[in-house]
Amino acid sequence: QSGRHMTASRPPDWSKAVKPPHKSRPWGPEAVKCIDVIQAYIQRIKEVNPFINAVVKDRFEEALQEAQQVDRLLSEGVGDEDFLQEKFPFLGVPFTVKEAFALHGMPNSSGLVSRRNLICTSDAIVVSRLKQAGAIPLGVTNCSELCMWYESSNKVYGRTNNPYDLQRIVGGSSGGEGCVLAAACSVIGVGSDIGGSIRMPAFFNGVFGHKPTTGVVPNDGQFPNARGVRIDFLCTGPMCRYAEDLKPMLRVMAGPGVEKLKLDEKVALEKIKFYCMEHDGGSVFVSPVDKEILQAQRKVVEYLEAQLGVQVQHVSIRRMKYSFQIWSAMMSSKGSDGQETQMFIDLLGDHGKPVWPSWELLKWFLGMSSHTFPAIALGLTEKLMKLSPAAMAKLVNMGQSLRTEMEDLLGANGLLLYPSHPIVAPKHHFPLGMPFNFAYTAIFNVLGLPVTQCPLGLSTEGLPLGIQVVAGPFNDHLTLALAQYLEKAFGGWVCPGKT
Repeated sequence: QSGRHMTASRPPDWSKAVKPPHKSRPWGPEAVKCIDVIQAYIQRIKEVNPFINAVVKDRFEEALQEAQQVDRLLSEGVGDEDFLQEKFPFLGVPFTVKEAFALHGMPNSSGLVSRRNLICTSDAIVVSRLKQAGAIPLGVTNCSELCMWYESSNKVYGRTNNPYDLQRIVGGSSGGEGCVLAAACSVIGVGSDIGGSIRMPAFFNGVFGHKPTTGVVPNDGQFPNARGVRIDFLCTGPMCRYAEDLKPMLRVMAGPGVEKLKLDEKVALEKIKFYCMEHDGGSVFVSPVDKEILQAQRKVVEYLEAQLGVQVQHVSIRRMKYSFQIWSAMMSSKGSDGQETQMFIDLLGDHGKPVWPSWELLKWFLGMSSHTFPAIALGLTEKLMKLSPAAMAKLVNMGQSLRTEMEDLLGANGLLLYPSHPIVAPKHHFPLGMPFNFAYTAIFNVLGLPVTQCPLGLSTEGLPLGIQVVAGPFNDHLTLALAQYLEKAFGGWVCPGKT
């Protein structure tokens, strides 16, 4: 099943999913060697990546060398199992990284043609922490241009395809990461999220993704990074196939800041106050919620009530109807320090030659632009559709009121169930017709709340279903606990092709 056997017409054998190495003892005569695990994942990537185009640059040779070092460490008997678990909790575990993050020796273009030759000489903080915990990076994965669109496609690496249906999107901007995990080409991954960029790909690809409470996991070492008020909205977080990996990943990625998240507190789910919203209230800017997504959410409610003996309270939060408008206004507002928000067209030019969106649009029609249509459209929208100061202030105030309302509702012991997206993974280019569907995830970025996307099996078309679990600030341990509970109840990740 190596790469040399691939042809464009032959579908990949999705069933050959490799079990993660940290599910068994890391040493002993019966153990699988780290070098064997890394080789298996490399072969897996070579087999399926020609179809999905998720890994855009690999470091296979370096990964194999690092695997040999792990095997030598274990053969020398350096410390017992408890010592190794404490010092290297992800020893020998393969992982992948969204290309927007710095990984030494790898590109860091974020799909921007002008940065295509940029090679990192250092690691982003979260990448460094995972490497120090023993994890072995296999390569970097695709994203949308400048991480501001929910289809992962750009002029540097091309388009990534959903492993459940190659004609469907993987989401964005951490779409390559969600895809590579779903296709069993990696065990854990690093993503970032300012409008749902972890949770949408996790939903479309049927894996777990967690947006932590704002300000806990460092965002340093990614491009583009947040400035001004957006610092309060951008979150770096874990993505994985198995819910049990979320907490140890978050612990490593957060570093000293993890103390704020109460991850060691035991959670009694039967004592949690559960709330449920089935849709945003009917915004004209987004699609109605699919029937199968609603059915999956109702099954969760029924299961919790039957198994835990809790009462899930259905709530209607009026301001959620204005999620897109609130997110858009708060993303464009000034920070508390008065710093202006960075313009998207400045990022398109990578702080060099200015980019004129109208000129780029003309070039795009002629097939001459180095930018994607969504990036050009965003630049035009930013330039032509500015809100008045009064309208901006009204929406920002609405967002602040919604944050207070949500925090009061959830308190220290509440969880909200909410759709991850109004529709299952759409076909390529569909987002151009419904560009604001991401509002279902984006609203929680400006509210600063922790959210976990949990898979809930597959639709009748064989596409992933899922749900968002939302908690109050710094109560990430609640959403992670429910994620593990729902995984046991509904099966979690389903290998593509196994329907």
